[in-house]
Amino acid sequence: MAWTARAPLIEFAGLPGEPWEGRPCAVPIARTQMSKQPDSDDPLIESAVVFEQRAPDRRDAAFDATRTAPEIERRVSGDRRKNRFQNWRHIMVGGLPVAVVDTRESAKAIVDEAMKRRGLWRYPAYITSTNGEVTSRVAFDEAERSLFLKADAIHADGMPHVFASRMKCEVALPERVATTDLFFDVAAEACSRGATMFLLGATELANSIAVERIREQFPGIKLVGHRHGFFADEQEEIAVCNQIAALQPDILWVSMGVPLEQKFVVRHRSRLTSVGVIKTSGGLFDFLSGLKPRAPAWMQAIGFEWLWRLALEPKRLGWRYLKTNPLALYLLLTKSK
Repeated sequence: MAWTARAPLIEFAGLPGEPWEGRPCAVPIARTQMSKQPDSDDPLIESAVVFEQRAPDRRDAAFDATRTAPEIERRVSGDRRKNRFQNWRHIMVGGLPVAVVDTRESAKAIVDEAMKRRGLWRYPAYITSTNGEVTSRVAFDEAERSLFLKADAIHADGMPHVFASRMKCEVALPERVATTDLFFDVAAEACSRGATMFLLGATELANSIAVERIREQFPGIKLVGHRHGFFADEQEEIAVCNQIAALQPDILWVSMGVPLEQKFVVRHRSRLTSVGVIKTSGGLFDFLSGLKPRAPAWMQAIGFEWLWRLALEPKRLGWRYLKTNPLALYLLLTKSK
């Protein structure tokens, strides 16, 4: 005797030793075929179970600012399936896995992924960048290294990294993905597709001027909010995160410098589940505001932008570059493959 049973789900108890031991679990199925054989010891023998493609691992839900981080911790353990950024090819440059991608593709992917995550109330994708300073810092600080390894993708924001990949790696980086250049491509893409953005970081002056200039250059851009990057205490930091989450920006730019911005993202990712993509930005708003001029294009092309910045801020950057540049060069030549 044979029959076909159709049901929306099957319930079963968890097996001993599993986290859900003894508790009923529901498994959705599309079609279950079973046959009964009179001469079998078991009255019912499952002969075949056919599962159709599972519904996408997504959930439409409005953001609820009253939910606490522990309640949604399960949603921040990583994408069940690789997202677009994780599917990029990565090579080891200076000891960190760097995405083999150009600025244009990065901008399109950021907007694509941000729009795809709209209303799904999932943890945001996280993209950061590496340069000579980062290469040096993470070589000796495992905690900082872990902050970068938690990112879905790491851009090479330094020409020395591109040169090292050409000399030492099987696949070379196509170009330097400078965050300032990337921002303009993302802004143009966001304007054409209606993606929203929030700008968090830098001083109040730099942030405000940057916003004015962005709105002048991109009249149709949707900036849902902006704020400087300084907090009185942890409570204010959490309150700002809740305000950002309530605005539900598709893209959040965080400009606080290394490693503060990486710590911010990792610490508050679970509170920003209504955000699509977070991009750390270093000194982006200082450059967008014009308070700090960028190096000439020719200096950027040959990897000497750091020298330009050193000339502008010798007291702040002199000792830092003296410590990090030689070590970064050594790591790029020995830890790239």
